[in-house]
Amino acid sequence: MSFVHADHHVENDRPKPVDHAQTSLNKAENGFIEMPYTEIEPLRFLIHFKDTNMRTFTHCLICTVLALMVELPARAQAWPVKPIRLIVNFAPGGSTDVIARTLAQKLGEALGQPVIVENRVGAAGNIGLDAVARSAPDGYTLLHTADGSILVNPHIFKMETDVAKDLLPVAPTANAAMFLVARPGVPSGNLAEFLAHARANPGKLNYGSAGSGTLQHVVIEMLMHEAKFSSVHVPYKGSQAVLVDLLSSQVDFSVDLGASIPHIKSGKLRILGVPAKTRSKIFPDTPTLVESGINVDLVWYSGVYAPAGTPQAIVNRLNREITRIMHSPEVKVQLDTMTSEAVPPMTPVEFAAHQQRARDLFGEVVRRAGIKAN
Repeated sequence: MSFVHADHHVENDRPKPVDHAQTSLNKAENGFIEMPYTEIEPLRFLIHFKDTNMRTFTHCLICTVLALMVELPARAQAWPVKPIRLIVNFAPGGSTDVIARTLAQKLGEALGQPVIVENRVGAAGNIGLDAVARSAPDGYTLLHTADGSILVNPHIFKMETDVAKDLLPVAPTANAAMFLVARPGVPSGNLAEFLAHARANPGKLNYGSAGSGTLQHVVIEMLMHEAKFSSVHVPYKGSQAVLVDLLSSQVDFSVDLGASIPHIKSGKLRILGVPAKTRSKIFPDTPTLVESGINVDLVWYSGVYAPAGTPQAIVNRLNREITRIMHSPEVKVQLDTMTSEAVPPMTPVEFAAHQQRARDLFGEVVRRAGIKAN
């Protein structure tokens, strides 16, 4: 009678593959079978060849895997190896362009490759958007733009680019100060007086904007909805023309991004409020619209975007470098002269989520006010 030990593994009972060549050679060498020398030597060669090839194959496979493990990170680390284009979809000289050029110089120094600013203007910024969206997603073509192109344009234009799908938010750069201003002749010692006058005279005041769907247009439509008054929209071709007509009393009020500051200080224009949650550092005594009970809280960003599909490693590196640059002391000094400041740090995911929420909000305003392109 035989016994099987309790810890005997079933796996040990499975028959192992038989190496017939090796078995035959063993029998011949030990005299169990007769085999001519002319057959034994070829058999020995066959077994040796098989073992050697298997070892060689295994060695080659290991070397290949190790090489790939080294090569793939090296490829990711190699970027950039040539100049990078930073497309700005507005004309040279504006705040979006100036911020882009400041960033480009510092970013080029950080990456070790030139970052070349290229202005692609037209169609309310859509030409520049399309140029970037159609570019290869390899980190060598980027976009610097202001929020209007990303948040408002999709709601008022038929666009080739789907900004939510075709462009990847990389990092915000700066936000612009905004001021609600009025000409001195309008009864407007403060915001409460202005609103009382506007409500008592529906449709008699007018306001200027840089064009339909622009920042001024959308913000004032939000203001009128929240503060319950109406006025007439006068669209211009650019914010500078609005400022000129404000100063000459051709329009009654508007929202300005900073060009009005010297005129406010000189008394040629009146500041009524700041459409944000926090007061302006330049005019700290001026209350925000939120403080005054009007729920208009907007932050107007500029930022960098890449074509969808750009490798995440490149996006993350750009985000780190851009954030560091925009918060550097040298750049802060330049932003101060433009009445702008760096946006608090955001990851690409956080930036994308912020932009989607803002795009939904502006979409609601556009639909409610019936805003159309010029």
